Amino acid sequence: MPSLLLVVFILQLVIYLVNTVGAGAIANLLWILYNKLPTSTSANVEAQTTLRREVVRLKREMNATSSQDEFAKWAKIRRQHDKVLAEYDQKSALLRRSFQSSYLPSNSLLNRSIVLIAQSLQSFKTSFDSAVNILRWLGTNGLRTFIQFWFSKQPMFWLPRGWVPGYVEWILAFPRAPTGSISIQVWGIACASVVQIASMAVTAAWRLGTQQKLAGKGREEPMKMGTVGGSARGEKKEL
Repeated sequence: MPSLLLVVFILQLVIYLVNTVGAGAIANLLWILYNKLPTSTSANVEAQTTLRREVVRLKREMNATSSQDEFAKWAKIRRQHDKVLAEYDQKSALLRRSFQSSYLPSNSLLNRSIVLIAQSLQSFKTSFDSAVNILRWLGTNGLRTFIQFWFSKQPMFWLPRGWVPGYVEWILAFPRAPTGSISIQVWGIACASVVQIASMAVTAAWRLGTQQKLAGKGREEPMKMGTVGGSARGEKKEL
């Protein structure tokens, strides 16, 4: 069985990574992976992808039509575009986000198919996101709360006797650990602080390295220009 100290640290690290990446990004990634499997929604997603490719083809056709040489054809496609765009604004937020710049013939079977598929997928995706959020909370904050409650009386480790004043021992053992020890709540706070500080240090080091590389490239360019200029002057003197 792994050490409880290590379990708490890993859990705090996972919570920090999840909060950094974002719940929305994780839900979208899981949604993509879910639809790669032979599920009930994979066929609808594939159909939506096919329809989106058709949308792109129609858009390219409009862009390929000259507004000067083929004005009548271009104006017809443009009117269709304006009408369909107005219809999209009335469908749903999903259609506005996904097909704001789409080009489809008005009142077409393709348009109705997109509406039905999008509404079905949006309804299922809402339930999917809710389930993912619940599982994410249970696997991170929920698990942390359960561990802290279950092991609240167990000391993580003991401090040397007389190393800190009595009131500090009481604070470090808060809320239910034996006095003179470190409680799981305090150990979790310490782990979270270490993870955050380490993340800030890594980010600062990466930014500093990037800035130094950019500054080095900036110094090399004037030196190259100076070398080229000196070579040109030398050639002129030889002439």
